[in-house]
Amino acid sequence: MKVGDRVKFKFAKRELEGTIWKLFEKTAYIKVDFPKDKGKILRKKIRDLNPV
Repeated sequence: MKVGDRVKFKFAKRELEGTIWKLFEKTAYIKVDFPKDKGKILRKKIRDLNPV
């Protein structure tokens, strides 16, 4: 897994897809486009992500 990869993750009882923006040892910052908030940055644990 590296910066720029697409990943799927669970958020609010559904599965979303986003792009890794920053990557640390145990944490990833993901850029996601929500319907009313384009380019939102979320912080997720790496173990909770599924690479696409």
